[in-house]
Amino acid sequence: MTKENKTVVHQPDALISEAMRLLDKTDFLLAVHDASFPGVEGKDSGRGTPYGAGGLALARFARSLGFTGLLLGPQGKTSSSNPSPYDGTLFSRNILSLDLQSLVEQNLLSRRTWEAIVADNPCPDGRRVPYAHTLLAYKSALIEVHHRFNAARENGDAAAKILDTEIRNLWQSARWLRDDALYEALKLEHGGLSWRQWPVGLDRLLCVPPPGREAECASRRRELEIQYVSVCEQYALGQQLLLRQHLAYRDAMKETGLKIFGDVQVGFSQRDTWSLQSLLLQDYFMGAPPSRTNTEGQPWSYQVLDPSQCLNADGSHGPVLELIAERLGKMLFEFDGLRLDHPHGLVCPWVYRTDDPDSSHAVQNGARLLSSPDLPDHPGLARHAIMHPDQLNRNRPRYADDWIRDLTPEQEDHYALIMDSIMEQVRANGRHKEDILCEVLSTEPLPLQRVRLRHSLGRFRVTQKADLDNHQDGYRSENTLPEDWIMVGNHDTPPIWRLVKEWHGNEAGMKHAAYLARRFRPADPDALASLLAADPARLAHATVANLFLGPARHVMMFFADLFGMEESYNVPGAQSEDNWTLRVPQDFASRYEEGRRRGEVMNLHAVLALALRARTDIVCPELITRLEREAGWRIDQTA
Repeated sequence: MTKENKTVVHQPDALISEAMRLLDKTDFLLAVHDASFPGVEGKDSGRGTPYGAGGLALARFARSLGFTGLLLGPQGKTSSSNPSPYDGTLFSRNILSLDLQSLVEQNLLSRRTWEAIVADNPCPDGRRVPYAHTLLAYKSALIEVHHRFNAARENGDAAAKILDTEIRNLWQSARWLRDDALYEALKLEHGGLSWRQWPVGLDRLLCVPPPGREAECASRRRELEIQYVSVCEQYALGQQLLLRQHLAYRDAMKETGLKIFGDVQVGFSQRDTWSLQSLLLQDYFMGAPPSRTNTEGQPWSYQVLDPSQCLNADGSHGPVLELIAERLGKMLFEFDGLRLDHPHGLVCPWVYRTDDPDSSHAVQNGARLLSSPDLPDHPGLARHAIMHPDQLNRNRPRYADDWIRDLTPEQEDHYALIMDSIMEQVRANGRHKEDILCEVLSTEPLPLQRVRLRHSLGRFRVTQKADLDNHQDGYRSENTLPEDWIMVGNHDTPPIWRLVKEWHGNEAGMKHAAYLARRFRPADPDALASLLAADPARLAHATVANLFLGPARHVMMFFADLFGMEESYNVPGAQSEDNWTLRVPQDFASRYEEGRRRGEVMNLHAVLALALRARTDIVCPELITRLEREAGWRIDQTA
């Protein structure tokens, strides 16, 4: 933490906190990925981090608005060509999350270098991350940090000695660090190429020695670690500095009153597929099946854990479950809770053949890894099948939620192996089921539903995806359950501010306005429906207020929806330089204050006042009046 960012406790808004209590909402998370955190004007290096001055300022601001936690995205190291955090490493952190300014104060980076990085930032307004430029700048900065660390250590500097001991301890205790650092060295050895492009030979197999070649692989590892000792040490230094900054940030958030949640992405980086290839299926990729919200499916090209390696022959945990325990144990030590990304990938993955040159065709004609005992186009899946052929509903698509008719308790146990291992780590680390966010979206096959309910986990309810013609639709707030997590959108959906403008003046806008008016004023909805349909800002606010009406106790908001932004953070399936680069503006606090009374950002006082007015079972006229006075306007009336 920098000196200027010593923790100052910010009390949450008392009116918002009381409204949340009366509405029985126990969690209110602001979702912000590392890259999206704001910088400080004149001190912006080009990429956000929770650990810098801007990150701490946003956290304190969020707490003052009544948020109870922050949901960060995956923090893994990303490749030079792909900024998606969902393709990052499982264990190593991204050096782009380093707070460089604090390294200046520790004399690990020169002020001249820091100021040059700031001056060279091609996006000084802090609205987007210039990814390729920033990656080069941070790599160069880390080289200097390593040189300065070496010099200080050789000069007997006490702080450098402590850091050196920490690095050595981490190196000895973390196999993932040694593997990831070795991969960094091998990329240099092979001209920057990823491992599948290396010549066929021993370097591809150093983490999975073929029988009889174990000594040869061990010798080659030692040879590389000596040849590239500086590269490996620099890699370990970066990881230890990131760990230090993260743990200091976690302590600061605790004092501020915020929980921090990590994100357990389901995908693997190229670095991980190299080191963990013995645990992965080689002939299948994981993707998203066709669904009501994405009829084409999504070919993610993610590797799939080999289910046959979950258990050893004696029934003890096999290498796959050991990997899960190691990864989740690390994350649960570092975070207060976790989001499980696409948990169908942990329970019943949708997989498709790697030998089909048309990935779209492949994913649309894929199958469930553990639920395909006799498919003629996927004979290789039969050996992994938990289901019997007579348990399948053959007149339904194989991706349908009801493809499987029923499960025996023993079959449920088999499907639940990985999730059971995760929940064992949750309990072992002193966390609770409420600390686990299970990102079940538009599809939930029977095995996933059974395993989720086995652990009393809620699911995600993304209300902008609701089918307003279907009163039973699970995305409607009235159909949620108390354990669910509800939100207008997430990092993969359009911001509500853009949607309401697209809906304005057409059938979609009228339909949403009518639905919300019935939710807020069931006895006389017509006038309110007209008011909402005529004003996109009011419709946006009513859409968020609707989150607080249903049974779901856990509410989440993506940062773009809070700050009135219309740009998308990510458009799934699109190849765009804008994906994964949107940031919270540097002037977020003043922007919010200036815009909230005009309805240009999400006015939470107005939102909660409307929700409380709709709850006739809650009698709190004075609180509603005070909320509306603080809001400066009412969503449901013009005067």
